[in-house]
Amino acid sequence: MLPRRFVYAAPSQPTHEGGTRRVKAADAYLVVTNLPDRGSAAKLAHELVERRLAACINILSPCRSIYRWKGKIEDAEEFPMLIKTTSARYAELEAAIRSGHPYELPEIIAVRLTGGLPAYLQWVDSETRPV
Repeated sequence: MLPRRFVYAAPSQPTHEGGTRRVKAADAYLVVTNLPDRGSAAKLAHELVERRLAACINILSPCRSIYRWKGKIEDAEEFPMLIKTTSARYAELEAAIRSGHPYELPEIIAVRLTGGLPAYLQWVDSETRPV
């Protein structure tokens, strides 16, 4: 049995046809970025969720990133973030990441979803709607 916090019943949302609105997977994004430390990752994650730009953000264990930056090979520990949002909120999410990110050029990669549990996608949609 799943813990109670994983149980979600999506609210019905009216459509112009009078039925309920079903969120398409293509309306949801998985956005990836990396932060230099857990504290800055947590701070950014809280801000994005509080502003309803993301429904959920996973801050992963640190990883090692090796890349070329301004002609020099860099070797750094970073904290990957997996951000769930919608296409409607993406532009504002990207701007907020850029604004709150300590890097001059932050990695921001958005992947449009091709599938997902419909109830979860509905939850992502409802949690990213402005109040």
